[in-house]
Amino acid sequence: MNYLSLAAIDHLPTWVNEARKLKSDPLAHKALGTGKTLCLLFFNNSLRTRLSTQKAAMNLGMDTMVMNFGGEGWALEFEDGTIMDQGKAEHIKEAAQVVSQFCDIVAIRAFAGLEDKEKDQAEIVLNGFKKYATVPVVNMESSVGHPLQALADAITIAENQKTVRPKVVLSWAPHPKALPHAVVNSFVEMMRHQEADFVIAHPEGYALDPNITQGVQSTHDQQEALKGADFVYVKNWSSFTDYGAVLNQDPDWMITEEKLGKAFFMHCLPVRRNVVVADAVMDSDRSLTISQANNRTYAAQIVLKKILEEGRS
Repeated sequence: MNYLSLAAIDHLPTWVNEARKLKSDPLAHKALGTGKTLCLLFFNNSLRTRLSTQKAAMNLGMDTMVMNFGGEGWALEFEDGTIMDQGKAEHIKEAAQVVSQFCDIVAIRAFAGLEDKEKDQAEIVLNGFKKYATVPVVNMESSVGHPLQALADAITIAENQKTVRPKVVLSWAPHPKALPHAVVNSFVEMMRHQEADFVIAHPEGYALDPNITQGVQSTHDQQEALKGADFVYVKNWSSFTDYGAVLNQDPDWMITEEKLGKAFFMHCLPVRRNVVVADAVMDSDRSLTISQANNRTYAAQIVLKKILEEGRS
């Protein structure tokens, strides 16, 4: 079993409930991973993803190895038939097979470059390991998806929802840099499995991949979208049609206490205070961001647990 996207989840509510049980007794299955090793390979920086996934593995009794490819590993070649007489020292064919000999599960983090849409959507790093590794592969955020974050978000919503069918708003927010679509893509996919009223709010030019948002309500009117919201998930993303471009930095899209109202505030972190969201929101009891970060451990733990269990069957 690989965990590359939310498509790996057969029934989201069941996974969420199982993750919440793990949270109540994190060490209950520590014997499951004894003698097993998780290898985490980072092609991009990390804080929550690295620490929470390591913690999840430790809770299951696993050993962990971590490698940061940016400064420690050989530059990898992913194309077939390439004459490797330039900067790439090792091919993915060998690297993935070698790594597989050292661990029982490999987890990969490799962001979008936001320059070549076709290349990013091809997921060359993640799919390269999927193709050539001989152990299960876990996506710790790729060019187009962050399924561990989305699972943690689902856990957080389940813990805090007061109604059977809450209203959930995903709102774009300003940011000084061009950011990828992985978090919001997976959040949209996750919300398709929720019993909720869901709407996306963004300025013109920031529509997400239509293959992901097909059938999902969206609007350019943030204020209208926020009316009656129970959860407001805020995230910046760059343009998808004008790929990687920053078309708008309108500060009026920042989330304030007045806009949030009685809703809960959600963000995957890290967040730019007083750009994406006002201090008053982040520091209020309506902010779920620390809970979301905590739930990253149990999202990763349920994924690793299911992979380990499948390996025993």
